[in-house]
Amino acid sequence: MPSDRPILLIEDNPDDEALTLRAFSKNKISNPVVVARDGVEAVSYLFGSGEHQGRDLSTMPALILLDLKLPRIDGLEVLRRIRADEHTCLLPVVVLTTSREMQDVQQAYRLGANSYIRKPVDFEHFIEAVGRLGVYWLSLNEAAVAEGNGNGRH
Repeated sequence: MPSDRPILLIEDNPDDEALTLRAFSKNKISNPVVVARDGVEAVSYLFGSGEHQGRDLSTMPALILLDLKLPRIDGLEVLRRIRADEHTCLLPVVVLTTSREMQDVQQAYRLGANSYIRKPVDFEHFIEAVGRLGVYWLSLNEAAVAEGNGNGRH
């Protein structure tokens, strides 16, 4: 599934980050991966502010994997900001979290999540889940382009 568009992994747990990167590798998902370790870093990356000031915003993520329980700005607020901006509102966002709270599931969908997946605790199941994510979102899914934006920026 080669692509030059990155996957934005928004994950504060170093073990889950390593596990996800290993699962990408095992599934031969070759997209570059940008890791944001909290909500502020994720928002900075997406909007080219703060530590990502001057980033080329014509290259947006092919997929965003979003944890909900994040420091500084939580995942639901990150999702709210993504959906509120015309340049990011159509980016595919998959919530990938350990939260089993029904209110988190409902709120994520209300805010525009494309999918909500609970992280499997078993590594083999996690590898399988990431492989399916990659096939669907990076190969099969037809991505939308934000209106008035013919340059590939979403």
